[in-house]
Amino acid sequence: MVRLWIVLGVAAAVFYIYSVADCALFDRSRVRGLPKPVWLLVIILFPVIGGVLWFLIGRGRRGSSVQRRVTAPDDDPEFLGKLKLDRDQEERIRQLEQELAELDDNGTDPDQTGRRDG
Repeated sequence: MVRLWIVLGVAAAVFYIYSVADCALFDRSRVRGLPKPVWLLVIILFPVIGGVLWFLIGRGRRGSSVQRRVTAPDDDPEFLGKLKLDRDQEERIRQLEQELAELDDNGTDPDQTGRRDG
């Protein structure tokens, strides 16, 4: 029976130290419920119960601090800028194709073979 109490005491001490260290080093923006210093005080005053409460209530989840704002494509300036760039490139390609077609129409001579090294 004494061994059981010793094992439980060591486990409680390890849990207490881990709880205090985790709370002290945890990102402040992800703490839920109470402010971080109050959580530390609760863990110190009530070692096992405070640690359990910290892990159940106070410690936020991994993805809880990142709140992505989802925007529609037509509201995203980066997306709209990319569309404008694509539109400008397509217009430039159309102009170049038109200029090449005009050069082909104007430059055709029946006696030319199309060779330029001549």
